[in-house]
Amino acid sequence: MARELPMFEPAPGQGAVAHHAPPAPETIAMGGSITPLRRHPDWIKSRLPSGENYHDLKGLLRGLNLNTVCEEAHCPNIGECWDQRTATIMILGDTCTRACGFCAVKTGPPTWFDDDEPRRVAEAVGAMRLEHVVVTSVARDDLPDGGSRIFAETILAMRETSPGMGIEVLIPDFDGSDDRLRTVMDARPDILNHNLETVKRLQKPVRKRARWDRSLYVLRRAKEMSQEIGYAAHTKSSLMVGLGETRPELTEAFEALREVDVDILTVGQYLRPSEKHLPLERYYHPDEFAEMKVEALALGFKHVESAPLVRSSYHARDQVPGAELRSLRRAATIDAQGRIVPAAS
Repeated sequence: MARELPMFEPAPGQGAVAHHAPPAPETIAMGGSITPLRRHPDWIKSRLPSGENYHDLKGLLRGLNLNTVCEEAHCPNIGECWDQRTATIMILGDTCTRACGFCAVKTGPPTWFDDDEPRRVAEAVGAMRLEHVVVTSVARDDLPDGGSRIFAETILAMRETSPGMGIEVLIPDFDGSDDRLRTVMDARPDILNHNLETVKRLQKPVRKRARWDRSLYVLRRAKEMSQEIGYAAHTKSSLMVGLGETRPELTEAFEALREVDVDILTVGQYLRPSEKHLPLERYYHPDEFAEMKVEALALGFKHVESAPLVRSSYHARDQVPGAELRSLRRAATIDAQGRIVPAAS
């Protein structure tokens, strides 16, 4: 018989309240028992992909033979993001050299590489008329530079074809190499994203070859490099919850990210892609996500997305420097004299 997962239930008639998680349970990666797949609670719901923008982007991506992490990682927000003309392009193939315990992207020895990919991605993104693009990749530990050159060339090519578009890159850790990271930062992405994914105690079972200290180093050096180059990049990271972490451990992670001056944080519920992946230990209630957002903002993050279905690229277009001004322009109209008229508040 499948065991029920613990869930937080708010007290009747009350808003978010402080609560304390029990000691961290064992996971399968640490010798615990397997948690069977189960029906999600009522608040884990995403709308079905639809709308003209969604179908337009889907058709373009199919015709241009591009991979997206939206599809490869089974993201629940694909309909909302694509309808807002925001997409996450996955470069360097669809096969990852790392087998992280939470990830739905396939793993194995990569056989694909295309030096012309930056041009093709830039042309495709231009054709899609995106307001904001996130470019990520599988880990390519088989390549001498970890794929950093292709990241940089893709950024530069997109700047030429779509000069007004926000550009975010979600990078692997490049084994902590300053040279590889510098190659990417020299191309001046608006946002440099690298995900910590989970708390310090769970790094090994969840992220396999990644390291907590190495990820924090990459985020710190990215911010420092952008300042050395002469521009202000935002740095960003993401955490999953529900893998057996405790709230104090999450606080430790928030604080560690702020210590390296990370600007943007996203927090979302881990959902087990299959029985081959790490088990889900518990669901967090939306009130708990609201509490974590308040806590993280109090630590100094400039922007925090925290909700059950939040993923690393969720609402990404609203996080890039200058996003507030672009949002006002989206809502504005043009009068008879060609002047911008802000929408009524």
